[in-house]
Amino acid sequence: MFKEYRYDGSKAFKISKVSTKETKLCEDKKEAKEKMKANEDELNELQQKLYAEKKEGLIIVFQAMDAAGKDGTISHVLQCLSPHGVYEAAFKSPSSTELAHDFLWRISAHVPAKGEIAIFNRSHYEDVLIGKVKKLYASQAQSRRIDLDKVIDNRYEDIRNFEKYLYNNNIRIVKIFLNVSKDEQAKRFLARIEEPEKNWKFSSGDVEERQYWDDYQDAFEDAINATATKYAPWYVVPADNKWYMRYVVSEIILAVLKEMDPRYPEVTKERLAEFQGWADKLHEELGE
Repeated sequence: MFKEYRYDGSKAFKISKVSTKETKLCEDKKEAKEKMKANEDELNELQQKLYAEKKEGLIIVFQAMDAAGKDGTISHVLQCLSPHGVYEAAFKSPSSTELAHDFLWRISAHVPAKGEIAIFNRSHYEDVLIGKVKKLYASQAQSRRIDLDKVIDNRYEDIRNFEKYLYNNNIRIVKIFLNVSKDEQAKRFLARIEEPEKNWKFSSGDVEERQYWDDYQDAFEDAINATATKYAPWYVVPADNKWYMRYVVSEIILAVLKEMDPRYPEVTKERLAEFQGWADKLHEELGE
């Protein structure tokens, strides 16, 4: 169903060739919302099985340009999940402590345990997106043996190895790029300025970043092509229509959890017999 949105290294990703506006998987807004609502029960059931089984963890990465809808998508799609075993990690500009460590250090601290789901609102990819566009690595402390011309390529390699390591150690990772157009971003920024209830979302820095739009598009394209693998695929989701974007994301996450196939632990006959003993005791206390 999502073959055209999925990038696992078997085909090249060209950002200028993909649509930000299409709604081909569900062209009716009402129907999309109904389908997304129907997905909620399945998502909740699968997450509870994952938590109970405790054999595999899941990281859901969200990356996007500003105003693409990361926060709203996370809220609308994943609000159905139990707070037990689900948490969000938002990665802003690294602190001085984080900069004193390797770039994956702050990410490793938020890798979920088996049975848990971690939602990464931005992620280790910031270091090959804004880090690449602004050349932030050039102003960070580096050993004299580090070739600055190779930093980004080395980070792509590190990310692939890190994600392979997670996969080999029972942690799945699915990466979602919410692909919004430049015009739609401008409209959403205007809404933040003109609608009082959205004023708090506005930052002049977001608008200033638009001068680097083409550079960021190139950075996303390069990052996806360099790190898309079968064990950690990317999904490039059209984001100009929020209702469609949220529906597609719900279907992607549901498909991933179904593929993981978590199951409630089986109870042995011996354990069932033990349960019966405790049940008899409780019935006796109740005078039954």
